[in-house]
Amino acid sequence: MPGKMVVIFGALNVLWMVFVASQAFKIEIFPESKIVAQIGASVSLTCSTTGCESPSFSWRTQIDSPLNAKVRNEGTTSTLTMDPVSFENEHSYLCTATCGSGKEEKGIEVQIYSFPKDPEIYLSGPLEAGKPVTVTCLVPDVYPFDRLEMDLLKDNQNLKSQNFLEPTEKKSLETKSLEVTFIPTNEDTGKALVCRAKLLIDEIEIQFEEKETTEKLQVYIAPRNTMISVNPSTRLQEGGSVTMTCSSEGLPAPQILWSKKLDNRNLQLLSENATLTLIAMRMEDSGIYVCEGVNMIGRNRKEVELIVQEKPFTVEISPGPKIAAQVGDSVVLTCGATGCESPSFSWRTQIDSPLSGKVSSEGTTSTLTLNPVSFENEHSYLCTVTCGHKKLEKGIKVDLYSFPRDPEIETSGLLVDGNPVTISCKVPHVYPLDRLEIELLKGESVMKSKNFLEDMHKKSLETKSLEMTFIPTTEDTGKVLVCQAKLNIDEMEFEPKQRQSTQTFYVNVAPRNTTILVSPSFTVKEGSSVNITCSSNGLPAPKILLSRQLNNGDLQPLSENTTLTLISTKMEDSGIYVCEGINQAGVSRKEVELVIQVAPKDIKLIAFPSESVKEGETVIISCTCGNVPKTWIILKKKEETGDTVLKSTDGAYTIHKAQLEDAGVYECESKNEVGLQLRSITLDVKGRESNKDYFSPELLMLYCASSLIIPAIGMIIYFARKANMKGSYSLVEAQKSKV
Repeated sequence: MPGKMVVIFGALNVLWMVFVASQAFKIEIFPESKIVAQIGASVSLTCSTTGCESPSFSWRTQIDSPLNAKVRNEGTTSTLTMDPVSFENEHSYLCTATCGSGKEEKGIEVQIYSFPKDPEIYLSGPLEAGKPVTVTCLVPDVYPFDRLEMDLLKDNQNLKSQNFLEPTEKKSLETKSLEVTFIPTNEDTGKALVCRAKLLIDEIEIQFEEKETTEKLQVYIAPRNTMISVNPSTRLQEGGSVTMTCSSEGLPAPQILWSKKLDNRNLQLLSENATLTLIAMRMEDSGIYVCEGVNMIGRNRKEVELIVQEKPFTVEISPGPKIAAQVGDSVVLTCGATGCESPSFSWRTQIDSPLSGKVSSEGTTSTLTLNPVSFENEHSYLCTVTCGHKKLEKGIKVDLYSFPRDPEIETSGLLVDGNPVTISCKVPHVYPLDRLEIELLKGESVMKSKNFLEDMHKKSLETKSLEMTFIPTTEDTGKVLVCQAKLNIDEMEFEPKQRQSTQTFYVNVAPRNTTILVSPSFTVKEGSSVNITCSSNGLPAPKILLSRQLNNGDLQPLSENTTLTLISTKMEDSGIYVCEGINQAGVSRKEVELVIQVAPKDIKLIAFPSESVKEGETVIISCTCGNVPKTWIILKKKEETGDTVLKSTDGAYTIHKAQLEDAGVYECESKNEVGLQLRSITLDVKGRESNKDYFSPELLMLYCASSLIIPAIGMIIYFARKANMKGSYSLVEAQKSKV
C-alpha cells in the first residue's frame, strides 16, 4: 500500500509540473499589433517567448504571400527584418512559436506610406506685374495619395486647397500637384508663397505628417523708355569719331546692348556697355545702330542711323595690267593707294580661288608674292583698297609659260651606214603646249616639223618630242642635225621664244668582208706549223679577235692580232677557229675548221673474260685505238686458208658457246689516212672432260659444291654480258668502222 501511494504521489507531481509549464509558455510580439513604416526604410518585427528554453519560430503572412524579409532566430527571440520596406510588405504578419507540444501565435499589421520630400514650387515664368502666372505645388512620390491634402497660400492667404479622395487602384508612388493662376502686382514683391502638404498616416490614432515649402515672390518690370543720345552728330566724315549713349528703365535694371543692323536685317552685336564709341570711321560704318534694354522679362529697343561721308583716293597696281611669268619663278605684284592715310588692302582672284601667295601690307602699299609661280597662280588678281567708306579695286592678269631649257637630241643608237635610226628631239617642261612647234633640220633642210594644238586645254608641264626614222649613209658624216623649238606666244613678253640644239653626224660602218685564212692548209699532219690570218673592214677600223670554239659552243679567246701561229700542232689543236671583226657599230664573224691528222696508236686487243676459255663459254674479242679520230678498225681471224674478217661492232666481236674450232689467232688492224697499227692475240678453247665409270665421295662433294657455284657463275656471266652490252661491243659487220 505504501508503494502505491508513492507511485500515485509521483504521478500527481509530474502532472502538476506539466500543468505549471504549459501555463508559463507565452509569446509576445513587438510592436504589439500595428506598425506604420515608410517605403524605403528598414523595419524589424520581434517575436519572443517566455516559459520555454528552446522554442522554434516561424513567420508567415495572413494571405500566405512571400515574406519579402529576412528572419533571424536567437534563443527565445525571432526577428523579421524588412530592408527596405516595399509594397510587398503591406500585410498582417503572424509569428508562430512552438515549445514541445505547445504552440502560440501572434499577429501584427504592417501599414506602409511614402512622403519622402518637401513640396516643390514651380512658376510658369518670371513674375511680371499685370501678367498672369501659374504656380504649381508638386508633392513627389506619395503613397497612399488618397490620404493626401494640399494647400497653397500667399502671405497666409489660402489660394487653393485640394485632397485626393479617389480610391487607389494600384500600389505605386504618385506625384500629385496643385495649380493656381493669379496676376501679380508690384506689392507682391517680398510676400511668401507657401506650399503645404499633409498625409494621414494612421486613421485610428489620427497621425499626420506635414511638410511645407516657402518661396519669396519677386515681381519684375520689363524694359521701357529706352533713349539714345549721339555726340557730335549722326553725319560724319571718314576718319571721324562718334559717341552714342543709351539708357532704359526696368526691374531689374536692364542690361544695355549695342548692335548694328546688317543688310539681311540681322543684328551684329557690338558692345554690352551703355556707351558706344566709334573711331576712325569708314564708309562701311554707315548704317542703323540699335540700342536694346534687356532684362529677364523682356527687351526694349531704340534705333539711330549714322551716315559716314567718303574721301576721294586712287589705286595703282604694278608691273601693269598683265605680266608673263615662267613657272617656278618668283613674281611680286604691288598695289599702292594715294589720297588715303590708312588704307586697308585685300587680294583675291577673280574666280575666288585660293591666292597661293604671301600678302604683305605696309603703309599705303601692299604686295602679293607668288614664289614659286605655279598653275594655281594663272589668274586675274584683284587688289581691293578700302579707305573709310570708299572702296576701289584694280586687277592684274598673270599669264604663265614654261620654256626653261634647250631641246635635247637623242638617237635610238649609233648611226650606222645603211641601218635605220630614230632621232628624237625632246623639249622638256613646256607650257602652254598648244603654242609649241618643233622642227628637225639636217643642215638647212627641214626633215620634219610638228605642233601640238590638240593639247590646248592641258594645264601641266609636259615634255614633248618629235621623232623621225631615216637611214644614214657615209655621206651624212659631218652634216649638222638641228632641233629647233618655238613657243609662239606673241601677246606675251618674255625671252627666249625660240631655242635650239645641234649635233654633228658621224656615221659608222659595221664590220664586213671578214675573212679567215689558214696556211698551209685546213688539214695538216700532227707536228706541222699552221698560220691563221684574220681581216675585216669597217669604220672605225674593227678590232680583230681570234677565238677557238669549245664543245659547249662557247668561244675561247686566243689572240687579238691579225695572225695566230700554231707551232708543232697536236691532235687537240683540231677544231673550229673563229675570226671576229668588232667595232661600236657591230660584229662580223667568220669561222674555219682545222683538222690535225694523227696516225693510229695505243691500240689494245683483249679477250674477255680470258684468252683461255672452256668449250661452251662466251668470250668477247675487243679492239680499241686511243682517241685518234677517223680511225678504221678491222677484226680478223688468222687461218691457214686465209684471213677471215669478223663482223664486229665498234671493234668488238662476241663468240657465244665457244667451240674448239674458235681457238686460234685473232688480229686487229687500226688505220687512217696517215698510217696503221696491228695487234694480235691467241684464243685457247679447252674441250670438256669425258665421264668416269665410278662415283666417289669426292665427286659427290664436288657435285654438291657445283650445284651452288654454277648458279653463281651464271649470275656473274649474266651481269658480265649486261656490262658488255652497255660498255663493250656485240656482233658487228666486218667492215671499216670509225671510232
